[in-house]
Amino acid sequence: MGVDRTKYSSLLGRRYGKDMGPVFSDDRKFQLWRECWVALAESQYQLGLAGVTEGKVAQLREYVHNINYDVAEAKEREIRHDVMSHVYAFGEQCLDAKGIIHAGATSCDITDNAELIQMHEALRLVKTKLVGTIKLLGDFSMKYKDLACLGYTHFQPAQPTTVGKRAAMWTENFVIDYHQINGLYKDRKLRGLKGATGTQASFLELADGDEAKVVALNELFLKTLGYDDDFCVTGQTYPRKYDSIVLQALAGIGESAHKFGLDFRILQHKKELEEPFEEKQTGSSAMAYKRNPMRLERMCSLARDAMINEMKPRITSSVQLFERTLDDSAARRDYVPQTFIGIDEVLNLAMNVMENPAVFPLMIKRNLDVELPFMATENIMMASVKRGKSRQDIHELIRQYSHEAGRRVKEEGKDNELLRMLADDERIGMSLDEINEAVDVRKFIGRAPQQVEEFYEREIQPILDIEGDASNVKSNVQV
Repeated sequence: MGVDRTKYSSLLGRRYGKDMGPVFSDDRKFQLWRECWVALAESQYQLGLAGVTEGKVAQLREYVHNINYDVAEAKEREIRHDVMSHVYAFGEQCLDAKGIIHAGATSCDITDNAELIQMHEALRLVKTKLVGTIKLLGDFSMKYKDLACLGYTHFQPAQPTTVGKRAAMWTENFVIDYHQINGLYKDRKLRGLKGATGTQASFLELADGDEAKVVALNELFLKTLGYDDDFCVTGQTYPRKYDSIVLQALAGIGESAHKFGLDFRILQHKKELEEPFEEKQTGSSAMAYKRNPMRLERMCSLARDAMINEMKPRITSSVQLFERTLDDSAARRDYVPQTFIGIDEVLNLAMNVMENPAVFPLMIKRNLDVELPFMATENIMMASVKRGKSRQDIHELIRQYSHEAGRRVKEEGKDNELLRMLADDERIGMSLDEINEAVDVRKFIGRAPQQVEEFYEREIQPILDIEGDASNVKSNVQV
């Protein structure tokens, strides 16, 4: 069956996040629902609850990944309840176990735990791609730690730095993101079995008032699903504030990527760096010569969307009256997976760019040479004073020549001739070679190279040591 082009479908889902999309697919969701039902039944069996037998649990396990969607969809059209439709469909396949499916549970005992598992799987994927991004940027930083370039403050020329040091600053933002994502992943927990308003009343009834069995049931349920912890108290749902915390961390990645992408795009405009450009890639339908930074532009666009999405779960969480309102349902089905898919593509694009970036040292030097003479005038003045010249006199000469050299650059489009102008004036008392020695760029980059080395050793290498193979992940950019 071909694609139905008469219906709207998410652009993110169609074009981006090919690794992340399956995590939030309907099929993965419904499989997790069934895994939760099996975990519930198996835990009840171990405690002798609800008439659950080993054979019934085995029958449920047999159909976890073989979902009869046609039955579920037909039933949902009839009863207008997605969870109960799938309970019915599951029961149609497992006739012996039909009566024990969902015993004691409310919908969120299944759906919320499944959604948390999806988010944790997604966090693991994000973490992996963050490590890949950090590795690529970190290696780039080390490779170009000594390559001097013009620095900027207020987007005006400032003291020189190095290409590697600037890239280390980009990397540091992603390192901060890594620690946030890693913390969330390490502290993952489920909602557990809490019942309709979070009181576990239905499970207490099922256990004939035996509180110890209710506690044990919850612990067994978590363990069966591979977890050790849950939210200690809940209403009908897990705390929706958790969504805010997760999307805040994802928005942080978008923030880091946007800073990196915008800087890189400006440097591509200045012809110092360039994102990969394929042999048959077309930059413009009208201007055939164009080499647009389309990967970085797309990355920034998706990053902005993730930053905007950060506000949505905050609004949702803040209006969850008492034990729960359904304000949290429809919108969450959109903004949670779409933010994850968007950030997955953001990291894909960041890695893709840094897997094969172009660096143009001669253009970097040329742009630096335009401004460096102005920055070097204090060194020239001090060198001239050491030769017996008056500081005040030299200061005034340099001031006059600097203004004139700047005027010629801006008004006449000439190269910066300040150093030659100073060398030609005998009152300065220095040859062009002597002046050039005073203007050696290595005197102006401070400890930038050493800072890169220290950063790699202190911040990047420990992450790579912990994450191992994750540092070898490759980008998966489809368009």
